[in-house]
Amino acid sequence: MIKNLDHLVLTVTDIERTKAFYCEILGMIYEEFGEGRRALIFGPSKINLHLAGHEFEPKAHLAKPGTADLCFIIEGELAEMQARLVAAGIAILEGPVARTGARGSITSIYVRDPDLNLIELSVYDG
Repeated sequence: MIKNLDHLVLTVTDIERTKAFYCEILGMIYEEFGEGRRALIFGPSKINLHLAGHEFEPKAHLAKPGTADLCFIIEGELAEMQARLVAAGIAILEGPVARTGARGSITSIYVRDPDLNLIELSVYDG
């Protein structure tokens, strides 16, 4: 039986641009570990970063930048996150809109990260 998600891997074209978006805008923590490995830490989970063309083995069959569609539950108010994104020049693609999360109804906004991955930022309703 699966208990929870520990980490996932994003293949990216530019580690520094990715780090800036996820750390400066979304508040994740950057970490280097092992032999040249990099990760973004948030809550009890992390995103390992692989530089396109220099992925660690084993890797996904088609490890490509811009192929992820991820949803993150944020702390605080969605309006505050939306204002932060707009102030940083990041376009809101859609939202706020009603969606369904793993544990119930959520309200979400959608943006793209530097590799054009679709990033859904959400809060649980009620």
